Amino acid sequence: MASLVLKMSVSLDGYVAPIDGSTDWIAAGRSDDGASWTAETLSNAGAHLMGATTYAGWAAYWPGASGPFAKPMNEIPKVVFSDSLASADWGETTIAAGDLAEAITRLKQERSDGYLLAHGGARFARSLVETGLIDEYRLVIHPVVLGAGERIFLAPLTIEPMSTTVFSGGAVAHVFAAHP
Repeated sequence: MASLVLKMSVSLDGYVAPIDGSTDWIAAGRSDDGASWTAETLSNAGAHLMGATTYAGWAAYWPGASGPFAKPMNEIPKVVFSDSLASADWGETTIAAGDLAEAITRLKQERSDGYLLAHGGARFARSLVETGLIDEYRLVIHPVVLGAGERIFLAPLTIEPMSTTVFSGGAVAHVFAAHP
């Protein structure tokens, strides 16, 4: 059975997106060692999971991209969660509609090749957190304060620290196991 891993970039003050929705803040703390950690996280996934909004942006970008993240993003199967998306053109993408918890449970039972790596959007990530089905959180804390925006944790959650990796650019990756 596959585990569900949520990988998110988070500001120092706990936001995963600013009010204006921009993503340039994620560059804060960028470094080669951080990129290597991310590439390894992406490459070891058995499938990439995302919501429709993230899918729309990434499907337009990744097929023509190059660099260390392009191969795992393009070659590893993807599952997009949407009740409105009718088709998915990005290679090896399937659409999961209906109840999120049921779909995640089914995917966890069906897959044994690597973990299911979920990527946010804030709304999709919050929905995953609310299911209680996430096994591991990989949170990259960037050295930036957004002051306001979107959060993914809206209620108390018990997690157990597994590892911490400090990158040369100032970002820090915290890996936590979720408690049942």
